[in-house]
This record gives sequence, structure tokens and C-alpha cells, in this order.
Amino acid sequence: MAGRIDKTLPFHPLNIAVLTISDTRDETTDTSGGLLVERLTGAGHRLAGKAIVHDDVDAIRDQLKVWISGPEVDVVLTTGGTGFSPRDVTPEAVKPLFRRELEGFSVVFHLASLGTVGVATLQSRALAGQAEDTFVFCVPGSTGACRDAWDLVLAEELDSRFRPCSLVGQIPRFRGICP
Repeated sequence: MAGRIDKTLPFHPLNIAVLTISDTRDETTDTSGGLLVERLTGAGHRLAGKAIVHDDVDAIRDQLKVWISGPEVDVVLTTGGTGFSPRDVTPEAVKPLFRRELEGFSVVFHLASLGTVGVATLQSRALAGQAEDTFVFCVPGSTGACRDAWDLVLAEELDSRFRPCSLVGQIPRFRGICP
């Protein structure tokens, strides 16, 4: 039996930050980051922060370190920099911050993406893991990829009512509340 949202359980909103990684986007052209903000707030979560940084290892790490250093941010969603162009450095910037990698996210994201973009999903190096106690999900920079990531994977996994389980129960402030 596939998982489901149990609406008899309470919903626990997460504090989620969105980081767009791009040399070309700004607040007016950041459709991918905008879509993630729209989706997460529409689902009832709180926007804990939003930033745009260049495709630069130090810039990416510096912003992530701000968000993962304390309990204010439960989850970070990054968009951009996961491809194979010479400027795409998100995995190289983020992986060293992980204390645990969430390998299954990449697998599930690629399976979902296969249905929308076909084998072009191979060009994505989407990844996720836990840095300190914060979950970080890195998805491609296209609006379509962000839509796939949220609608087909993250919306359920970041909902405390999802059964048989969700990552919410692994966030320190929800341990013991969410199984």
C-alpha cells in the first residue's frame, strides 16, 4: 500500500528556507525559487528565509551555514547548480556539509522526473542530506524540476501527517510528537 496523508492527525508546519543558486537570476526573474516559496507556504509551512547566491562554492556554503547553524530553519530547499555545466557546483558545495546523505531522495526525484522530462533527468545531480539537524534538498534550477520535486516528492515527505512516516519526526523539535 502506498503512503497517504492522514488528515485525522495534526499538521506541524516546518520552517523552510529557499536558496536559489544562479549567476543570472534576481528576485524578479527567480521563477524556480518563487515556485518553491508558493508551494511551501501554500502547504502551510513557514518561509524561514530566501536568498539568491551565485554559482560559487563559498557563497553557497556561507548561506547554508547561516541557516543550518541554529534551530530556526528545519529544511533548506536549494534550486540550481545541479547540472553539468562548468559553473554548476551545488553538489560540491553542499556535500561536505552533510553528516548524513539521504540517497533515496535522488532516486525518488529521478523516478518522478523521468515521467515529466524522460531520460533528460540523467543530467541532474539532485541530492539531499542532513547538515547539523537541518535537512537540505538540492534540486535543479528549472521551474519544472522544482514543481516535480515539490509536487511529486517533498509535499508528502515534509507533511507530518504522511504515513507510514515522514522526515518531520527526525527534526529535533518534533521528535516524540511525530512518529
